[in-house]
Amino acid sequence: MRFVCRFWGRALLLLCCSTALWAQDAPLALEHAKAEISINGVSTFATVDLPYGWDFHHRGLSGVGQFDLSFDGPLTTDEAWGLYFYRLGNAYRVTLNGKLLEGDGDIAALGIGDYAKVPRFIRIPADLLLPHNQLEVVIRSDSGRRSGMPVVWVGPVSGVEDLYRKEFAFRVGGSAILAVFSLVVGAFAAVLWISHTDPRPERRGVRDNLYLFAALAEFSWAFFVGDTLIERTPLPWAWWSVVVNMSLGVWMSALLLFCHNVAGWEHHRTSRWVKGLLTTLLVSGPVVAYAAISVPAPLLLTLWQISFAVIFIPSTLLFLALAANAATTMHRVVALAFVVNVPIGIHDFYIMRIADSFTNQALLRYSATLFGLALGAIAIDRFRTANLRVRDMLDSLSVRVQRKDLELSQSYQRMELIAREQARTQERARILRDMHDGVGSHISSAIRQLQSGHSNPDEVLLTLRDSLDQLKLSIDALNLPPGDITALLANLRYRLEPRFRAMGLTLEWAVILLPNLPQLDASAMRQLQFIFFEAFSNVMQHAHASILRVDAAPTLTPHGAGAPGVRIRICDNGGGFDTQLLRRGGLNSMHERAQALGAQLNFQSRPGETVVELLLH
Repeated sequence: MRFVCRFWGRALLLLCCSTALWAQDAPLALEHAKAEISINGVSTFATVDLPYGWDFHHRGLSGVGQFDLSFDGPLTTDEAWGLYFYRLGNAYRVTLNGKLLEGDGDIAALGIGDYAKVPRFIRIPADLLLPHNQLEVVIRSDSGRRSGMPVVWVGPVSGVEDLYRKEFAFRVGGSAILAVFSLVVGAFAAVLWISHTDPRPERRGVRDNLYLFAALAEFSWAFFVGDTLIERTPLPWAWWSVVVNMSLGVWMSALLLFCHNVAGWEHHRTSRWVKGLLTTLLVSGPVVAYAAISVPAPLLLTLWQISFAVIFIPSTLLFLALAANAATTMHRVVALAFVVNVPIGIHDFYIMRIADSFTNQALLRYSATLFGLALGAIAIDRFRTANLRVRDMLDSLSVRVQRKDLELSQSYQRMELIAREQARTQERARILRDMHDGVGSHISSAIRQLQSGHSNPDEVLLTLRDSLDQLKLSIDALNLPPGDITALLANLRYRLEPRFRAMGLTLEWAVILLPNLPQLDASAMRQLQFIFFEAFSNVMQHAHASILRVDAAPTLTPHGAGAPGVRIRICDNGGGFDTQLLRRGGLNSMHERAQALGAQLNFQSRPGETVVELLLH
């Protein structure tokens, strides 16, 4: 019996020691404090339970609170201790046993800086820790800024710091990741809005507002979430609250208009009313947010946010009804985001604006990522659909272009055939006209000579020979290369030189190789041939000359531009003629043909020398 009592006594002692050691290692929660609250120079004293939410107990007021707490230190420990605050201040100062541990912000400067956004961990120096400790925490609390005094956790660093790290990663690290994610989605949507226009001809150059609203929603949400990381705000709290609340208002407005675009309601009459109401709320937002802090009138800001909910929730229900009947993935993705976020948004509104929820965490910043994912997915899907539409249009356009190319090719071939036929017809008409003007006139002249009864056989024979030469030259002209004057003159010499010898005319030929004049086509070459033949015919019929000289050489244009030209001179030593008769008969015809060629034709004549000069450029 004595042995049994001794055994259980030792076991109980061991259990008590183990419990004491475990209790020393586990963090302690300090949930009660003696508080001194100072508002507008008036101080009140009370024993309060923690957490102590300033906005719940002193709605619309700013002030300073001092909280005194006590706790027992460890009996023996080899590990350092620390303090963990879920949220503290807006500015704070922490003192242990009369020694300052840490402080951030100016306690006396209301509305400057906000250090209550992130959790705080303070390591306690070993020499400050006593068996009985007095902890003093002084905070500055700004109206509407979620300030207060949390439950204080104190204990070994291993346990306390673990609580801090988890909360820091969730609240600060999570906010940073979500802000970056929203910025990326917003930038992607903005790039699509800037670079992507409607490919349809009737809406060419029009941008898709879906991308614009997605970008505005994501940028404003990135700022709203990222505000957690900004402790030293660039503006006093009354003005900074305007910026923060406007970012929330822009997010809700842009998100709602984005959903209207997804649903196809953007041109509906009701959508115009919604846009008008949202615009009114956004315009009034800065005044409401500033008045809520500076007047103070926090109820105004609460009513302003409720007004957004009054617009937002019915639109959500209508969209859910549309998604239930729609078969598109786009509608279902947005509907899922609504189903998850609307209840969470109502929860956050309650804890932020109504309940005593100093230590409760807003969850919408995390669940709203679904909207970001939905915006990104829909933007990508819309972009992919637009690209497919453009590709189809390009394919259709390519087919139409190919068809038009084929039609144009066929039309060109038909036109080419018609042009060739017209050219042949014109060539035949030209030959017939030349034969009529040349051969026909000579034959008609021979017939009139024979009919007169007084004809000279030699004259009739000469006329018929001219007609035959004219016919041969007309046929030769069909094969002359365009612009080759050397070949034209050589052909004239070949056809007419036998007649020159028969008439006793000595031909002096001073023709060198002449430059080709490409502007002289077949018709121009025929006109040029007629001018030369007429000049030779005049010598043979009227000049009574014994010497006929042909000079041809290249020359420069009168403008000195270096372009090739040709000068041809036909000279004889006959009796000459009166140049005043230039505009009569064959000479007039020669002059008209030279003008048609753009050539210059000159006549010089006196007894014993006649010169016909033609300048071609």
